[in-house]
Order: sequence, then C-alpha cells, then structure tokens
Amino acid sequence: MKHILIVDDNKTNLASARSVLSDTYKITAVTMGAQALKFLENNTCDLILLDINMPEMDGFEVMAKIRENERCAGIPIIFLTADSDAATESRCLEAGALDFIAKPFVAMVMKSRISRILELEDMRKKLADKLEKKIREVSDIKNRSQQDALTGLWNRAYTEDAVNKLINEGAKGALFMIDMDNFKAINDNYGHLEGDKTLKMFADTMRKFASDGDVLCRIGGDEFVMFVNGRTSKAEIGNLASDIISDLCYKIEQCKYETNSSVSIGISQTPEDGSDFNKLYNSADKSLYYVKQNGKNSFHFFSEQRDAENSRGGNLVDLKYLREVMSRADSGKGAYQLDLDSFHHVYNFIRRFVERSGRDVQTVLFTAVSSENSDVGVEETEIALEMMEQAIYTSLRRVDVSTRYSSKQIIVILMDANPENGALVAQRIIDCYNRLYTGKNVSFEYGIAQMDKLDLKVRK
Repeated sequence: MKHILIVDDNKTNLASARSVLSDTYKITAVTMGAQALKFLENNTCDLILLDINMPEMDGFEVMAKIRENERCAGIPIIFLTADSDAATESRCLEAGALDFIAKPFVAMVMKSRISRILELEDMRKKLADKLEKKIREVSDIKNRSQQDALTGLWNRAYTEDAVNKLINEGAKGALFMIDMDNFKAINDNYGHLEGDKTLKMFADTMRKFASDGDVLCRIGGDEFVMFVNGRTSKAEIGNLASDIISDLCYKIEQCKYETNSSVSIGISQTPEDGSDFNKLYNSADKSLYYVKQNGKNSFHFFSEQRDAENSRGGNLVDLKYLREVMSRADSGKGAYQLDLDSFHHVYNFIRRFVERSGRDVQTVLFTAVSSENSDVGVEETEIALEMMEQAIYTSLRRVDVSTRYSSKQIIVILMDANPENGALVAQRIIDCYNRLYTGKNVSFEYGIAQMDKLDLKVRK
C-alpha cells in the first residue's frame, strides 16, 4: 500500500483528506511543516500533500528543506491551496511540485490526481532503474575491454591513457617493468594452468604492494607494468622493487618449481627519464634488459645507466683502446652462449648479414628425447641440458652462437658452414654429449636448416 504524508494546519482539511484516501492509501497526517520534517528524518513516504499557507513555515519553505535532504529529495509533492489563480499555480510548478489540488477538496479530483502522479512516479522509477542497469552494464563492458581477462589488471591501452593523464596533471613517480625469468619453463614443464596460476600470483603481489593512485597493468605474457604514483625517492622506490622481487621469489619457491625462475624489474622515473608513458616504457625496458644481462633477479634504474653513459662520454677512446676493453672478458674459446633475449637480437643481425652477403649459415635445433618406458624428471633433464651446453661450448668456435630455447631445446647458429659441414658439426656435438652425459635416459636429436630456408632435416 502506498504511503501518503499530508501536511495541513487545518484539522478539518486533514480529516476530510484522510476520509477520502484512507481506504486506498496508508496516511500520516501532521499540522505543521516542522512536524513533517521531523517525520522525514527517520521515515519516508511515496507522496506528500503539502498545504501552502501555514503558520511559522509555509509550504514553499517546507518543500525547499525537504529537497535539501538527499534521501527525501525525490518524493513527489502536490500542493494544497485555496488560491486558484494562475500566479499561484505557476509558482507551485516552478518550485518543483508535480501538481496542485484546490481547496475545498473534490474527492474524485483528489483521488484522480494522486493516482496519476503515483503512476507516473512508478514509471519514472522503473525507467531510472533500467537506465542505471544499462549504465552499469556499459561500465562493466568498458572495464572488461580495458582489463586483462586472466589477472584483472588493466591492459596496455588503458594504462597508457591513465599514466599520461596522471603525468599531465603533474604527477611524479616511477614506472616498473616487471618480468619473470624463465617463465616459459613453467609452462613447458608444468603446463599452462600452472603458468596461469603464476601470472595471477604476480598480479596479486602487485596489488599487495600498490597504493591508491598506482596503475597496475599486464602488458602480455609474463610482462607486467606498475606506475608508482607520488613516490620520487630512489631509496623508497628501490625498497618497493626489492620487496616485490622477494615476495614473488618466495611464492615461486613455495610452488616448488624446478625451473630456476626469478623476477627482474627495470625502473624509469618521471620527469627525468620521460614525460609520457611511451618514453617511460622504453627507458624501463632498457633497464630491464640490463638486469637480464647482468644476472637477473634484481632491479635497475634507467638513470643509473644514463649516468654511466654520460660518465664515459667525458672520456673519448680510440678504436684500439675500444678493442682492448671489449675483449678483456673474452677467453677466445668456445661458442658464445646467450640468453634467449640476447640471442634474438644476434639471430636477426646474422640473418640480415646472410641476406646481404649470401654466406652459408646453418641453424641447428637440438631437442632432448626421453628413452622409451623411462620416467625422466625435470632434474635429470636439466642435467642433460647442462651436459649438452658443455658439449656445444667445447665443440664449436668462438664465432658460433647458442642459446637454451626451453627446458628441452637448444638452438645453435653455425657460421660459414654449408649443410654437409653443419651436419658433421652437429654430430660431433652429439658424440661429445654422449661422452659427457653419464645417464642413460636422455638423448638428443637435431634438426638442421640453412638460415632463411625451410628444408629442415631431422637427425638422431
């Protein structure tokens, strides 16, 4: 049953209205505006019949105070008035009343007008509910389009806009590029479900250490970005990076993955390292590459790299000195063994060289194969790969390059080798491996192809 509040200082009018309406509606009747406001402090109603001419506080004043109360502001109001002139009617509607009823009451007119207003109010509420629902749906769709489905973090497009907006508003802070070392080995050895679990773990750790105003993002794969808003002290930022690395490494250790996985972070700061997202991203990426090349499982500030470069810029060298400096750490023996990121750059450099020079270069892919009916664990396979890497190092020249592609495969580039020579070298590596490896459960087969050709030949 709908609830109507009637406010009128004339008790005869109140009794008349109650008599007309009480069979259809629940009625609360008061004689003063102050009483109406007191009632609405802890109660509500579906409609208010409000007399205009009352002592102490007239209907317009009462209505203004009702509209100040957010909880009651939407209650429809019909004015009760003995004045039927156009000016009064206009003032009622301008004040926000939905209608007015002239005194003395005509029962049929009163009931009709109240019924119409309540019906309109019900329709308005239903439309408002539908609109709110649609707004929520659109907002949910928009959020989903801006979020990474697996982790719930923002995607790159949203993050780029959000970080640029913060910087344009004067924000200072740091951009973390966070990457898991040897993540592919988890997918390879334990399956993609475990890999997904690890990525969610990354996201949870980022949330754990984030503050209000930070922007958290998964770029893709095992690459994450975190914009730390408002922190400018290198000591504070470094401690945060260290805490993130420690927490993630502890969680990875608890998962008991035998993959030697860890966490690396590259850090850039605004404004010194970039005044927009892309510049910060590129600077952080260079810092991350530095960490990857220098032992991983750590963090590095881009500004430290830049400072070192600037320091070297004050001491120009000649080519003879450069050659001596660059070759000091090179033993001159064995193949170069690189991580996959570095190998990727070297591979593309050699491929472009081959396209221009037409030189013969062979790509060899060694794959670990378990013996039939043997249950080879991760640890045994790792021992076998280490022996294969040793065989490659000792069997090849310093101009050749190798990398571990996964926990079961190694790639080798043989410079200045035709297919026949390449096959002989690959077999020499297999023979060396067989001498080094004392187990019986893991052997290697290989495929060989001339760079940029598809005639891959698989040998055992």
